[in-house]
Amino acid sequence: MFEKILEFASNHPFLVGSFVFLIGALFFTESRKGGASIGTQMLVQLVNKSDAVVVDLRDSSEFSNGHIAGALNIPFSSLDKKITAINKYKEKPVVLVCKMGTHSSSAGKKLMAEGYQDIRRLSGGMTEWTSSNLPVVK
Repeated sequence: MFEKILEFASNHPFLVGSFVFLIGALFFTESRKGGASIGTQMLVQLVNKSDAVVVDLRDSSEFSNGHIAGALNIPFSSLDKKITAINKYKEKPVVLVCKMGTHSSSAGKKLMAEGYQDIRRLSGGMTEWTSSNLPVVK
């Protein structure tokens, strides 16, 4: 089996080189993101078992239309100014939630730079949460 892999690699160096490059690029981009991406079920488990803190990065108007129970609202646009409001949660898992999961990566990078250890991002954001028919609080 190993001999066939070596034979393939020697016959197709461009394909093997491209594959190795793409795997490296994947690891590089994933490591630069602000925390691990999690699904809705993992979020529920983290809140219930690990007392995770949910930070909703949407604007106040979107937040008031419906949010995850117990979530703190710190809009992404004012995160730099209000980051001290969540400093007491540095030792807990922090789950970042935005509308579709796009701003949470940038916010995660900022929080990691501030010394937060366990940052997670809700994959798909509130769009995924509501499409999974999970409860929201108004």
